[in-house]
Amino acid sequence: MSTAPLPADVATHARNAIAWAMRRVGSTAYATRCLAFVEDAIERANALELFGGDDAHESAELYDAAANTGVPPAGALVFYDAFGELLGTHRNWGHVGLALGDGDVIHAWDRVRVDGYRGLAALTPAPGWESPRFVGWAPLARVLEGSIRREWPADDDPAETASRMQTDRFAPRSG
Repeated sequence: MSTAPLPADVATHARNAIAWAMRRVGSTAYATRCLAFVEDAIERANALELFGGDDAHESAELYDAAANTGVPPAGALVFYDAFGELLGTHRNWGHVGLALGDGDVIHAWDRVRVDGYRGLAALTPAPGWESPRFVGWAPLARVLEGSIRREWPADDDPAETASRMQTDRFAPRSG
């Protein structure tokens, strides 16, 4: 890993991330892992590593998403409050998608899908969950702050890695 500064071309990073995400439309591999999906799209499409929150709610607060409530520009991270149970814990885990422009967002729900950013509130939540409520969005330039270059292994399955990391971070510990 190198700590060299990133190129200033945020628009290229956004296009790369959107292309990576769109190739996964219909996949169920990221169900309950919306933040991992969006981060993987940005990181793996641009050979870098981000350092945000542990869940979408924490990331929304970190990036001050509530300060931006208009139509999100392409590449922005679009955040929602989403209360539900995950790995035995009920709380606001949040939800996040990647803005495509023109009011659309790609996100991992029951599958990777594209919806209008305001339309997510109408989605049927999983059992034990509430419908997501729009919070706001964070510009990609803000999300990229502090990121570093990283080459991801070609034989690594991003969704499998995300699943393992989710369990490691949030599963209740016995003992």
